[in-house]
Amino acid sequence: MRSMLFVPGDSPRKFEKASQAKADALILDLEDSVVTDKKDEARRLTRDMLQGARGPHQLHVRVNALDTGMTLADLAAVMPGRPDGIVLPKSNGGDDVQQVALWLDAFEAAAGSKPGSTRIVVVATETASSVFGLGSYKGCSPRLAGLMWGAEDLSASLGATEKASGGVFHSPYRLARDLCLIAAAAAEVAAIDTVYTDIDNLAGLEAETRAARRDGFSAKALIHPKHVDIVNAAFEPTNAERSWAEKVVAAFADNPNSGTLRLDGMMIDKPHLRAAKKILGLP
Repeated sequence: MRSMLFVPGDSPRKFEKASQAKADALILDLEDSVVTDKKDEARRLTRDMLQGARGPHQLHVRVNALDTGMTLADLAAVMPGRPDGIVLPKSNGGDDVQQVALWLDAFEAAAGSKPGSTRIVVVATETASSVFGLGSYKGCSPRLAGLMWGAEDLSASLGATEKASGGVFHSPYRLARDLCLIAAAAAEVAAIDTVYTDIDNLAGLEAETRAARRDGFSAKALIHPKHVDIVNAAFEPTNAERSWAEKVVAAFADNPNSGTLRLDGMMIDKPHLRAAKKILGLP
């Protein structure tokens, strides 16, 4: 999973356009992109899109936050369409994941879906209080698949007047980003970088995505189809990285009883092996 493209849940036209891009996942959005008086229509349209012909990408649904009182109605409407995952916004911690997981147990049983097949991705940094809950995701549910950090709503929660300047996030947002990355690693789930909002600045998008991959993020959320190819390419290993990883894996395969080895004049150990396997997509 490298790219997760948001699509308004009330727009089959935009869904069709997004489906032509090569995003690894599409997120049909029932939250921010749908005004309140169109929520019911968006639920119906989203279910229809889920029940249509499936492409190679996964289909997720971003429901409304738990504190809106609309989450359960969202799930009731879309779960018959058997989405691959649910994206939970404004999550405050592992307890929120457990609540959604409990509802999914019931909806999967009603739809005849495989138990546990619907994964959960949380947007984990949209409020000030949510940042303090990042440590609670580890072990909260087998359904948890990823933690995404977000800056837009966090800005409102903090009362900030500006999130970034010169393409660089200010310190509160860098803190939220880094803590989300660390929390995802601790929970052993995907770390997903936030959306890039300067739509036409493709060079900036590439630079931000490469920085995210460098630091350990494995995917990025997107808001425009033209961002998909750039993000997918930025998350691909370089030839040099792939060559290094292949040599590390081969070295340990030739020396299965060794904890440390010398390779190209450098000492390598099991953390290097884990990193090499990640680059190569090996278990």
